[in-house]
Amino acid sequence: MFLAEDAGLLRLIAERARAGVSVRILLGDPDSRQVAARGAEEGIGPEVMAGRTRNAITLYGCLRDVERIELRLHGTVLYNSIYRADRDVLVNTHAYSTSAADAPVIHLRSNSDAGTAAVHLTSFERIWNQSRPLVDA
Repeated sequence: MFLAEDAGLLRLIAERARAGVSVRILLGDPDSRQVAARGAEEGIGPEVMAGRTRNAITLYGCLRDVERIELRLHGTVLYNSIYRADRDVLVNTHAYSTSAADAPVIHLRSNSDAGTAAVHLTSFERIWNQSRPLVDA
């Protein structure tokens, strides 16, 4: 949510995409049982987590028509959040019964097709490849 709520960051993402940067945003499907489970595990409830996800989708809406930005939904288990910029990879781990804001963030550098960063990037690609494009929500 914190990224979607930052209007300045959303403008920057749109500007970078217009300058040629490819942007992919992958969110949990708010109607999936995995999002519901995450809400229950964090103690905020399935409906609240689904609502927060729908809110993020709405906030990212300003990016939907920007060329080179793709938004998709997935229904896989929410193990972590992955943020990548060039070779830098940030992994916000999801710890049981802990909100993402209170969970550790690990900074990795992607230097090859092997190692910790590569494992997380490969995971993202696998989920991306089975996700579905975000249609009018």
